[in-house]
Order: sequence, then C-alpha cells, then structure tokens
Amino acid sequence: MIIETDRLVLTELTADMAGDILRNSQDEDNRRFVPDEVFDTLEEAQETVAFLMEAARGSEGPYLYPVLTRTGENIGYVQACMAENGWEVGYHIAKAHTGQGYATEALRAFLPWVLRKLDITSVDGIVLEENAASQKVLEKCGFELVFRGVAQYQGQPRPLRRYIWPQKG
Repeated sequence: MIIETDRLVLTELTADMAGDILRNSQDEDNRRFVPDEVFDTLEEAQETVAFLMEAARGSEGPYLYPVLTRTGENIGYVQACMAENGWEVGYHIAKAHTGQGYATEALRAFLPWVLRKLDITSVDGIVLEENAASQKVLEKCGFELVFRGVAQYQGQPRPLRRYIWPQKG
C-alpha cells in the first residue's frame, strides 16, 4: 500500500523502520496519550514491528502504515485496529513535526482507502478529552462527535470523546 499526498507518503511497514518507530514513540505526547505505544529499547520496537507486519497479513489487524515525508523521513503513522464498537483509526505524528497539518493530511488520505480495504462504511476515532490537537484532526477530517464522557481507555475510566466517520446524514 502506498498512498501519496502533496507532502506525504503512507507506506507498508518494514523491519528496518524499527529505529524510527522507537524514536517517534519517545516524545512526550505519545507518552501522555498512548503510553502503550512507547518503546524503551530497539528490541521492543523490533518485536512490535514484527508483530504488526504479521498482523497486516491477517484479517483482524491492526493495520499500521508509516507516514513519511516526500524526502523519506519517517514522522509517524496512521492505523486501523479492531475495538469494542468496530474499527477505530489512530495516528501519531512525532512532536518535531506537529502543528504542520501532517496528521490531518495523512488521515484524510487514509480514510477512504482503509474503509475499502476493510469493507466497512464507518470508522471510529477515540481521543482523550485533554487531547485537543487530536480532536481538531478528527474534526478537520469530517468526523462527527457522538460521545463525550467517561469510558474505558487502555483499561482505565478516562474522560474521552468518540467520533465517527463519515458523518451521518
């Protein structure tokens, strides 16, 4: 899978990307909002990359695709994973590259492709209430807010928002 936008390339995950994934996982936003996606060693990142590459060959995912700049720099990922209510999208752009519209650009390109791949008509986006940047990304991509309150997030009750794409109606 390769999706190209004006500034980005979304591509298949390869084993040699483990170092980039380790580096990108270390930033403070990743630690704060998705601590289960933080790696402390290259070996942990390599094991996760191997798992994700194998999962991508199956029908249940998760399906993670690195986001590269046009110059080839790995700056994050977009993904689709099975959740309680069906499929959910996720994304992360490394702190050094945030605030430039990369997450919105990547997610906009990814959404139609992943819905076709999974043969589904909608997908959720779940974000913590305190993660205003991710809320803006979902809203810019046309997600509709369908829930705001306390629900389970990584095994703990947390204030969050649930969005759905595409919007109903």
